[in-house]
This record gives sequence, C-alpha cells and structure tokens, in this order.
Amino acid sequence: MILDLLRHGETEQGGGLRGRIDDALTARGWTQMRDAVEGATPWQAVVSSPLQRCAAFAAELAARHGLPLQLESGLRELDFGAWDGRSAAELMASDAEGLGRFWADPYAFTPPDGEPLFDFEARVLDAVERLHERFASRHLLLVTHGGVMRLLLARARGLPRRDLLQVEVGHGALQRLRVGAGLVLVED
Repeated sequence: MILDLLRHGETEQGGGLRGRIDDALTARGWTQMRDAVEGATPWQAVVSSPLQRCAAFAAELAARHGLPLQLESGLRELDFGAWDGRSAAELMASDAEGLGRFWADPYAFTPPDGEPLFDFEARVLDAVERLHERFASRHLLLVTHGGVMRLLLARARGLPRRDLLQVEVGHGALQRLRVGAGLVLVED
C-alpha cells in the first residue's frame, strides 16, 4: 500500500500545541494544502483525521476527484492534555522543566493529563494496520497531523523513539510511505 501523508495547513488559532483542539484552517492553510497536492499522483481513496483542520480539506478533495472518503479517529493528533493550545513560550514560563523533558524524550515524559506517547503510537499504528488490511495494494492520501506524520516517518527511517520530535513536518507537507506486511514502513 502506498500512503501519501499530508499534514493540515495553518490553523485559525495559530501556533502552539494542537491536540484535541479543533480549530479550522486559515485561508493560507487551505492554500498550503491545495498547493501540496497540485499535480500529485491520483489516489484511490482519501482517509482523514476527523478533526476539521484535516477533514474539511479531505472532504473537498475527495468530492472534487470523486474519491471515497474515510474518517479515521485513530489518526487524530496526540492529546497534549493541560498543554493543549499553549505555545512553547508559555510553557517555558510555566513548566520549563516538563517541556524540556518532553522535547528530550517524549516517550519518557507525558504532558500533564496528556496522552502517553506509547498509547498514541499504538493508536496510530493500529489505524494504519486497519487501512493496510482494507486497502492493500492501493494508493491512499492520508490527511493528518504533524505528530502522526512524525511518528510514521521516524518509524520508516528507523529512528530511536527519543528522536521523534527531531522529524520536521511543516504545514501542508506531503510525504510518501510504502506499507508492507507486518507494518513495515519505508519512506519513498
């Protein structure tokens, strides 16, 4: 299965950690996503996180190309708990030690009331495995979040877990992965 991963564009509430917050795309965010897929290889289906910053664009694109659309809750962003919606600058002022521990090794430190990275990883990989079972040998566009893409790209690159946050994924980024049996991920 070929997965083209597309990160949502810029959102209305701007920077900061966006987990369960469900803010909409800005006009620039829509443009970032449209530009990213312009002239891209045609897909056989579109799969999206249910959060509107992903799902609204996915629905538009699927309708424009006559493609089936599936919303997949397992592809939601990491829930940052009490840090959700807060910027790194705010967190440096209120919880610099916690933020430093999270950036150094996100698997070893969970934001207060947040989702542990091991749970997030299991949720995302389970969703990809279900997609592989359903769409084996097909080409999908997966519209999702920076954290989901970092996780899948880090795994495809064979990076240690502590290096997860070193993977760069900008707004509107488009990356291709091949998914094989046993959830072997390979960056194309």
